Amino acid sequence: MGSTSGHKNEGLGRRDVIKRSAALGLITIPTMSFLSACASSDDGGDKQVEKGKTSAKNPLGVNETAALDVVIFDGGFGQQYAIDAEKKYTAAFPKAKVKHSATQKIQSQLQPRFNGGTPPDLIDNSGAEQMDMGVLVDKKQLMDLTALMDAPSIDDPSKKVRDTLRPGVLEMGQFEGDPVWIMYYAYTVYGVWYSQTNLEKLDAEYPEDWDAMLALCAKAKKQGIAGWTYPGKYPYYLPFSLYPFIAKIGGREVLDKIDNLEPNAWKDPAVKAAFEAYYELQQKGYILKGTPGLTHIQSQTEWTKGKALFIPNGSWVENEAAPTTPKDFKMMVSAPSGLDSSDKLPFGTIWASGGEPFVVPAKAKNPQGGMEQLRIMLSEESSKNFTKQVKSLSAFNGGTDGLTLSTAMQAGVDALKKAGDNVVNPRLQDWYVKLQKEQIGTAGIGEMMAGRLTPAEAIKKIQGYADAAAKDSSVKKYKHQ
Repeated sequence: MGSTSGHKNEGLGRRDVIKRSAALGLITIPTMSFLSACASSDDGGDKQVEKGKTSAKNPLGVNETAALDVVIFDGGFGQQYAIDAEKKYTAAFPKAKVKHSATQKIQSQLQPRFNGGTPPDLIDNSGAEQMDMGVLVDKKQLMDLTALMDAPSIDDPSKKVRDTLRPGVLEMGQFEGDPVWIMYYAYTVYGVWYSQTNLEKLDAEYPEDWDAMLALCAKAKKQGIAGWTYPGKYPYYLPFSLYPFIAKIGGREVLDKIDNLEPNAWKDPAVKAAFEAYYELQQKGYILKGTPGLTHIQSQTEWTKGKALFIPNGSWVENEAAPTTPKDFKMMVSAPSGLDSSDKLPFGTIWASGGEPFVVPAKAKNPQGGMEQLRIMLSEESSKNFTKQVKSLSAFNGGTDGLTLSTAMQAGVDALKKAGDNVVNPRLQDWYVKLQKEQIGTAGIGEMMAGRLTPAEAIKKIQGYADAAAKDSSVKKYKHQ
């Protein structure tokens, strides 16, 4: 959801998912106005620049004198990695002027430009005001990136760009059929984050099943340490560990049914078992006091201070929490603990997917330039620069050779290796943003973890939301193929 991602200020962090997107109160009205704006943005604006001549050095046919307009979400990953990649663009096309802008208010600043038919050429669509990807695709506001995917990679022209991507990245950018609408640049490992140092202080190892998790939380509580915390104001972080937990218990097909909005999908026994397990953390007092009122930054700060052992998060957290992380913290990530030996999938089952979604608007003045900038970013050099700067893997399948990885990054690499084929990629957060964030995450799971709903009540409520979305003809539907 680096969809995919984080902020410098206290508000909502990154989505994307992947991917993190709209905060409660921010998505409903802006998204509806954006939706109507998209529908009425057929007029106005400048025409696209003429394409340049294609060649081995310019496979996408970039107009070498046309300006390039790039807007980056200035969050947990910052903007320097993009600026550095833009310098490569300038070196390749010295007559082209690159306009770089950075903001945390993606939707507020770009909606008027979409309205007028003058959007930027490349957008890092992330953060609290992330534009709803499903709406953008449905309203035909995005350029199909297939030409980029089929272009030769910068490092090895015998390989297409699509062949250099990590597993699942290309598929995440697809909604129906073959077109690729979104390029998720970061590669996010979601899971349960912890300090190896703090576990060692308790003479403990990461618990692989729920009995061991509860025993460790009880041990920590006796020493005045909470087992868990999470961003209570944005409780849709909880699925980062809860969803793969559900898949581990009942198999990935349970998550697929949920994504597909199938009837009674949330009433699966695996969902019930997972919700009851998390609710037990709340009922036994293993959640840090005050957590329901914390932002993502505040909960991460309490965690890095050692007030809680575990936090559900994505791999952007290392960079985002860096200002408060002790040098000897030894930040790590693990797949969720299992329930018991009856689980269908092995320990190590984890959620990992593309994050930090980049898009090229359909009405961009220089779409070839936008795609070329992405091609540059997907080179080994730019990928390594991204990884060094922001402590996150990129979508480029490699880019870590020769780098000294932090404990957190190494833990992410190790977790992916351990997972093998048992990597899940729930799609609710990019297929149905409002359903996932406002309804399931906040009104359902969030209320349960605050102790205001029982698991049974939360499941009933969430199933109702899912059923309503399934019946809503205004909501575009997607299914796992």
